[in-house]
Amino acid sequence: MALPVYALHENPEWFPPFARAFEAEGVQVHEWLLTDGVLDLDEAPPEGIFWSRISASSHTRGNALSKDYARAVLAWLEAHGRRTVNGRRVLELEMSKVDQLTALRAAGIQTPRTVAAVGRSQILAAAKEFPVPFILKHNQGGKGLGVRKFESHGELADYVASEEFEEPQDGITLVQEYIQAAEPFITRVELVGGEFIYAIRADTARGGFQLCPADACAVDPITGKPVLPPGATIAPEPDTQLFSLREGFNHPIIGAYQDFARRMNLEVCGIEFIESADGRLLTYDVNTNTNYNAAVEAAAPASAPRALAAYLRRLAQQ
Repeated sequence: MALPVYALHENPEWFPPFARAFEAEGVQVHEWLLTDGVLDLDEAPPEGIFWSRISASSHTRGNALSKDYARAVLAWLEAHGRRTVNGRRVLELEMSKVDQLTALRAAGIQTPRTVAAVGRSQILAAAKEFPVPFILKHNQGGKGLGVRKFESHGELADYVASEEFEEPQDGITLVQEYIQAAEPFITRVELVGGEFIYAIRADTARGGFQLCPADACAVDPITGKPVLPPGATIAPEPDTQLFSLREGFNHPIIGAYQDFARRMNLEVCGIEFIESADGRLLTYDVNTNTNYNAAVEAAAPASAPRALAAYLRRLAQQ
């Protein structure tokens, strides 16, 4: 008999595409919301396959406890030998861009120049050697948290001293080179179980730094209105699309990402890169709770949620 599958998450609005995929693949999934709860360490966990998709942006939805609750649950599960997908080590990767960037570099993958400032008072010192423009972002990111572009060091000093300053959740702010793109888009490579599913093209001219592909995030940046209602299955109109399938994408970076994923035991992910005007391919973000976009799914040769559900079904059957 197959083991049950448990989905550990904190945001029900993001779950409908996965629920439909599990149903289509004949997989019974139990949602385990890690918002708050009780964990009895004298009890053994249930048998099952435990897929974690806790997000670094959970605190923006009022779920500030989810990160540490997930740490506790995953430690408990793994101590009892339960099979986790995107487990305890991957959770740390999700929560820290410093962790992501250092791991990518160790794997031989080029990343943007970045300096981490621990504490608000250290940001100006961290930025002093950067040519302008440059950007700030939160170390514990997601949804473009804290990402701002600065045209001068004086502008940065004014921002850091102002009431507008966005305090990062973990106290760490990243100063990063601003990358002038060869064309105004970034690419997101989706992997499930080590297999390349497809690549997404995200429009930076229209979407800026706010490039969450989930249907629940789909707000038109011009009108400010939702593109899709919660749980919708249709693709948005073409003139509102920030995301599209990058058709025919077949670049050696895919193999590098697959090697990186194996190295990190990262089974479900979306890894983002930008192609710069000076000819570099720079990887800047690893999404371990990756969401999928309705417009892309409508055009893609294979469904990423279905691939994920099928992968978890195979694990449960083993």
